[in-house]
Amino acid sequence: MLTVSIILLLLVLIACGLPLFFSIGISSMVYFYMADINLALMGQRMSGAVDSFLILAIPFFFLAGELMNACKLTDRIINLARAFVGHIDGGLAQVNIFASLIFSGMSGSPTADTTALGSVLIPAMKREGYPAPFSAAVTVASSMVGPMVPPSVALVIYGTLADVSIGRLLLAGILPGVVIVGTQMVFTYFYARHKKFPKYERASMEEACTAVKQGGAALLFPIIIVGGILGGIFSPTEAAAVAVLYALCLGFIYKNVSLKDITDAIIKTGLGSARILAIISVASTFSWIMVREGVPLAIASAISNISDDPTIVFFLIVAMLLVVGLLMVASSAEIVLTPILVPVILQFGIDPVHFGVLMVFTLIIGGATPPVGVLMFIAQDIAEISHGKMVKAMLPYYLPIFIAVVLLVMFPQISLFLPNLVFGS
Repeated sequence: MLTVSIILLLLVLIACGLPLFFSIGISSMVYFYMADINLALMGQRMSGAVDSFLILAIPFFFLAGELMNACKLTDRIINLARAFVGHIDGGLAQVNIFASLIFSGMSGSPTADTTALGSVLIPAMKREGYPAPFSAAVTVASSMVGPMVPPSVALVIYGTLADVSIGRLLLAGILPGVVIVGTQMVFTYFYARHKKFPKYERASMEEACTAVKQGGAALLFPIIIVGGILGGIFSPTEAAAVAVLYALCLGFIYKNVSLKDITDAIIKTGLGSARILAIISVASTFSWIMVREGVPLAIASAISNISDDPTIVFFLIVAMLLVVGLLMVASSAEIVLTPILVPVILQFGIDPVHFGVLMVFTLIIGGATPPVGVLMFIAQDIAEISHGKMVKAMLPYYLPIFIAVVLLVMFPQISLFLPNLVFGS
């Protein structure tokens, strides 16, 4: 009864609009008081959760993404995408999707993707005759590849909480990112042919080479990070610091990053990192409570009563994560649920690397669905459309999104091929 009471208290506090840090913190304090446990232990667990060299990668990757955005590489990325896929039916919509794949290697954030690319591509698509709601929907759907391709703060957080190799996780997100983009591009191809949307002429070899030369810096960003980690040159935390240095160098080379831009990036990083680390600290305590009360074992037992098949179990957990993603911000849900669900999936023989990739992607889908739908609100503001039109335009794009989810669940090797190739199975 104590465990049920604590979980209900947490849900009530969240429903009342209390920030997640305070909701989890108050619930944990009530448990410590009711269970007659010294509150000093809570302080120790909170400080211990963030007292980690590996966690330093989170603010560094945040800062690297902010600096890369300040470098104003968006136009270069769009030109690069246009040279490669602009001739496919749907032209600028295909550019939007492919550019998200490249941009994700810079920011690792769907919010940054939607904001940076959407502010350029949505008006451009409207000028070329694409309906505003469709332009916004493509931008939102494609931005979900953001947390999959290195550098991915979401995968770093998961790896830290689940005690899983960050190197394996960063590699594991690459092919799923390609699958997510591929399903959307195929869907857009048929949708564009049906709607008779325009496309560009195929780029010449000279134009393609120029685009690669101008946008190559964005392509090198994830290669440097992953290559350095795999080559043993630096650790994931050191890779994040190298990413910051690389972003600063680009800013000085292109001469488009001012001292104010750097200061603003540091302030945004500080605020964003403080929020994430604060939630991690209290979520670690709450997760300890759940483990102490046997909640993961109870969940595993309840699921095993339905099925012992790992694939069915995986789909059940994914369905639960989809519901959670509708109600909570993805980063917060990930921090709270990872320590609880990882012991469950291990009991059913599900690879934690594979699970981490699916967990991050599934929770991000909530950003493109009502009522939380942060990505939708950003895109509809840029497109200047109502929320109703935004939701209606998103409906067709849920098809390729869920096809990608099914493919990733059914075929674990999509996630595990590169990590197993490099590190061994």
